[in-house]
Amino acid sequence: MKLKSTALLGAAALVLMTSVAFAESHGGGLACLITKNNTNPFFVKMKEGAEAAATAAGLEFQAYAGEKDGDAAPQITAIENCVAAGAKGILITPSNDSVGPALKDARAAGILVISLDTELGDKEAQDITFATDNFEAGLLIGKWAAATMGEGAATAKIAMLNINKDNISVDVQRDTGFLVGFGIEVPDLSVMGSETDPRVIGHESSDANPEGGLRAMETLLAKDPDINVVFTINEPAAEGAYQALKNAGKEGQALIVSVDGGCPGVASVKSGVIGATSQQYPLKMAALGIDAIAAFAKDGTKPTVSEGLDFYNTGVNLVTDKPAEGVPSIDTTEGTALCWG
Repeated sequence: MKLKSTALLGAAALVLMTSVAFAESHGGGLACLITKNNTNPFFVKMKEGAEAAATAAGLEFQAYAGEKDGDAAPQITAIENCVAAGAKGILITPSNDSVGPALKDARAAGILVISLDTELGDKEAQDITFATDNFEAGLLIGKWAAATMGEGAATAKIAMLNINKDNISVDVQRDTGFLVGFGIEVPDLSVMGSETDPRVIGHESSDANPEGGLRAMETLLAKDPDINVVFTINEPAAEGAYQALKNAGKEGQALIVSVDGGCPGVASVKSGVIGATSQQYPLKMAALGIDAIAAFAKDGTKPTVSEGLDFYNTGVNLVTDKPAEGVPSIDTTEGTALCWG
């Protein structure tokens, strides 16, 4: 076992030396991408975009991922590996704020750290965030749902399917944005669940996947079988929520809204499973992130935030085939032309 361990350590050292040598010889250096998982189409497409942009920029590229949303330990290991390999920049969709100390160490080592999609609570843990305006994404689907329900919005019964209970920034922003858009008072926009409006039946964790969405929706239907509005953190969770409604013979009862805008999600809008979704652009996030790392590696230039915001806004569009007055949107034909996954 000792010989085997020694051999493994030697192999790891060789890989590290080779990686650093490659980065130095190619001038541009190493760019790392660390996503929450490698199964969600959003992160799959983000990896594709980052890898293509890195190749075009002459950067070496390495990708890492956790196993599921909220799974920070593999991300921390990946950050440490990127630091050890001499990376010029790290792009990360952080699972939660526990990755912050490792990212601060990376910054102290002279590495550019860019959060994608999900901003960290500790501003010192990242140089900048490239993301959808997640509050705006939630606001759009909230306004659309309220306008679509009309007078029925006053007596709606709403299910909230979040990622988990960790108050991750993207989770909080989409959740509270939706509620504000729907016309519900939210006393504290920094956490989920501060509202006291009886229309909100409850918040449940979906883990942002179909299995979790199914489980969360079943829990909320058991609490109130008359739920007629369903907010979902993303389209995989919406898929599970719809299945739970269908299993209960209630698939036509509830208006489902979501965020992501992947091609399967846009198809679900077209078929009527999802009423509307806020489309975001992971390829753009990834490509801009890689471009920023290339510029930083060249002369130390750091990216700047969008005017009036504390992050770089990569854009969002509401996709629906049932437009609501006063809520800007695009239809599924345009959404399909812009979708990913």
